[in-house]
Amino acid sequence: MNTTTRFWLPSFADIFFLCAFLRLTLPGDSWLLSDADTGYHIRAGEYILTNFTVPKRDIFSFISPPLPWIAHEWLSEVIMALVHRFSGLTGIVIFFSFLIGLTYFLLFRFAHSLDCNFLITALIALLATVSSSIHWLARPHIFSLLLTVVWYWILDNYQYKAKDSLYLLPFLMLLWVNLHGGFIIGFLLLGIYFAGNVASLMFAGEHESRIAKIRCEKIAFFTLLSLLASLINPRGYLLLLFPFSLVSSKFITDTVVEHLSPNFHQPLPYKYLLLLTIGIFSASRKRLNASEFVLVLLFTYMSLYSSRHIPLFAIIITPILLRHLQSMFPKLDNRLARFFLVRSKNLELINASAKGHLWPLISVVGICALAFNSKIEFKFDESRMPVAAVEFLKKEKLSGNIFNDDEFGDYLIYAAWPEYKVFIDGREDVYGEIWVRQYLRVANIQPGWNKVLDKNDITWVFSSAGSPLSTILLENQEWGLIYADHVSHIYAKNTPKNRSLINKYSYVKPVIKARLPDT
Repeated sequence: MNTTTRFWLPSFADIFFLCAFLRLTLPGDSWLLSDADTGYHIRAGEYILTNFTVPKRDIFSFISPPLPWIAHEWLSEVIMALVHRFSGLTGIVIFFSFLIGLTYFLLFRFAHSLDCNFLITALIALLATVSSSIHWLARPHIFSLLLTVVWYWILDNYQYKAKDSLYLLPFLMLLWVNLHGGFIIGFLLLGIYFAGNVASLMFAGEHESRIAKIRCEKIAFFTLLSLLASLINPRGYLLLLFPFSLVSSKFITDTVVEHLSPNFHQPLPYKYLLLLTIGIFSASRKRLNASEFVLVLLFTYMSLYSSRHIPLFAIIITPILLRHLQSMFPKLDNRLARFFLVRSKNLELINASAKGHLWPLISVVGICALAFNSKIEFKFDESRMPVAAVEFLKKEKLSGNIFNDDEFGDYLIYAAWPEYKVFIDGREDVYGEIWVRQYLRVANIQPGWNKVLDKNDITWVFSSAGSPLSTILLENQEWGLIYADHVSHIYAKNTPKNRSLINKYSYVKPVIKARLPDT
């Protein structure tokens, strides 16, 4: 294919990067900061950098003795802390936008390497990218998405193209195991490809069995090396057990919103990808091989069980769908098929002429320059996060134990730790079922909620405006409302120590009551 090289023209992979990167950085709507977990990750990284140690016990809550904590994302947190030191939350958003753009740049490159119809490849990869956006946040799991694409591509190339880059896997695992608990996906993929080759070894012809035997031996060898590499982390084998302890806690997975199943009543692009998957496999005459069957079954189940796994499903399903579409397409001979064929050839010629990745480079430099000159800035959304309330807390320097909303706890750690320590935050796996049940009892005003506050010597409450807890405390004489805005309320327990503060802000409660509708 003879093409003229055009350095000024973006390739389709470049366009995937640009769409994700610019969508997340140009509008200035802080999409990636819609979850305040980012805050405690930054502070954890700063603690590690300051003390040159990875904490083994909780440092953010007032619980005594401190709870055991396996800080399985410690390296991600260190990276986040370093980025934050030099460029604040704006740098965090730009950094994670770059990682997300790179992930789907590589996913398109992976998909394009399968030599399927170019236009179909672009459309499937686009649907996978849009479907994945449900869980784009400035948090460590983004490293796992990137590494999943790379890991999967290496295994796929070895399995179907005899391109052997398996030697990279132990080095990737050494990085992955210290970045995020999603490293378990790497071992799942190794196990699935190994099992698929075992099936070929047992049931395929003599030539294929011989090849499958070689693959089994190599995959097993590099699985062992990857396992040894995964032990090089601050907690040794304990960190390897963390993903299993998390998913085995049914209470936590049934309580945390992002662990819940996707809501199909919402306009989720994922449901269209899922329907397309069902349709393609129903129409395809090509059978799924053993590895593909297990991959589809496992990751479809994971995505239906928990919405946080939808990006993994989108990544895994993309090359499988394209292989089946490729087997179907040559058999089609109609106007639509010819349209796709002609457009595909034209687009591929254009794509082949685009070299140099100029536009991704320009976009990254340009966004960084805008950020450096304060033309774009990212911060937590004051309409959703208790930004003003925490400034009030820092000014008044309240003492005593706090009860707080879990999301508010994440932001409080970011904005006011270690001056203030929380009741709970986004690390439900650290707090465990007993403590989370206590939190839910109070937050939902279940029987015995006030006993939980007394038992834990809670002297003030930091709750979202309009929550059941805020509503009940507003009428409770034992608590005085000292701060209120459209996001949060702060209540101080009516004790001699707090009485002067309650009197100082005694005007707040009547104002809030006056705004409530008549009942």
